[in-house]
Amino acid sequence: MLRHGDIHLHFRGVVTERLYYSDSYLGDFAATVIQVDGLRVYLDRTAFYPTSGGQPFDIGSLGGVRVVDVIDEESRIAHVLSAAPTFISGAAIEGKVDWTRRFDNMQQHTGQHLLSAVFEDLFGHKTVSVHFSDAASTLDLETDVLPRDRVGRAERRANEIVLENRPVRVAFEDAASAMGLRKPSDRVGQIRIVTIESTDRSACGGTHVRATGEIGPVSVRRIEKHKKLTRVEFLCGWRALARARADFDALTTMATALTTSADELPALVTAQASALREAEGDRRKLGDEVARFRVRELHAFTEPDSVGVRRLTGRAATIDELRALAQAAAALPLTLFVGTVATPPSIAFAASEDTGINAGALLKTVLASHNGRGGGSPRVAQGTVESANTLAMVEHTLLGG
Repeated sequence: MLRHGDIHLHFRGVVTERLYYSDSYLGDFAATVIQVDGLRVYLDRTAFYPTSGGQPFDIGSLGGVRVVDVIDEESRIAHVLSAAPTFISGAAIEGKVDWTRRFDNMQQHTGQHLLSAVFEDLFGHKTVSVHFSDAASTLDLETDVLPRDRVGRAERRANEIVLENRPVRVAFEDAASAMGLRKPSDRVGQIRIVTIESTDRSACGGTHVRATGEIGPVSVRRIEKHKKLTRVEFLCGWRALARARADFDALTTMATALTTSADELPALVTAQASALREAEGDRRKLGDEVARFRVRELHAFTEPDSVGVRRLTGRAATIDELRALAQAAAALPLTLFVGTVATPPSIAFAASEDTGINAGALLKTVLASHNGRGGGSPRVAQGTVESANTLAMVEHTLLGG
């Protein structure tokens, strides 16, 4: 069986020679078709890398037909085509790997080896798992805390090694005698080892650049907790440069809209956000005051029933406005309040303490009988129903109709 990071000596059936093991830069190659099975094509040799070890598959073409997936089937590799091939078993064929995607994957994968080695060397944080995608790459570190200053130090050290352009070499060794691996291999027999000079030595079957300078810039983008680990998202090479350009363009657009410079944008946005929060607080206070005024006015012009309870009704444009009205009503003596919002069909129910009514319990019961949902505290509750007609029926029930 062949797996990422290992070369095994025993196979069943046809064996596909994996050209990328010895030359990651090989993009064009000649091969013989061994089998055609629908859209799947098997060759005697291939430069196409299959999904393995977290690294995505290559794309490209075989005999002019687009390759859309490459699958590792233990001893052989399946090339999945976009259309049925015209060639048959035994045919000589030309393969072409999409170099842009291949080199991008090489930059990300070697960059991951570099970052993993740096985090372990500087802070003892071991890499537990890695994942590569078309958007970003991640590595999971064996730590639940990763301070920002450590991230900065690791990123800077990784880029220093990039600028030193240290050689990256591939060799095949016996697993039993292979020493100094960052992560010990549990395989037997011959394994493939990728070495970044004076930096890292790892068993790996992926495609890699020849020297760290080809990794290009290494940019750590995001840090987040993942279970008991820390997930580090990063970009390398052309991908990092494209993201940096997109970030700068976005900052420039925002700065222009706010008539400031990109450098002054953070301070301006922080100040405006603070001002907006203050304005929102003032708006809420004013809204609460308006709600109290409206409810007091309703209360004054509503006649009490035989036991002295005033039953108020109201309409609101938003849920927030409705909630403010309900809370204001609950603070008045001997008061029940039912308010509604048309869209989405919503209702609020409030009962002052001296009415002896539990607003949350009563509303929940009434809503349940009308396929609605909701509840709340003994004083104020709210919920939703399916239609305006149902809303009217719930309102009528709560008012004692």
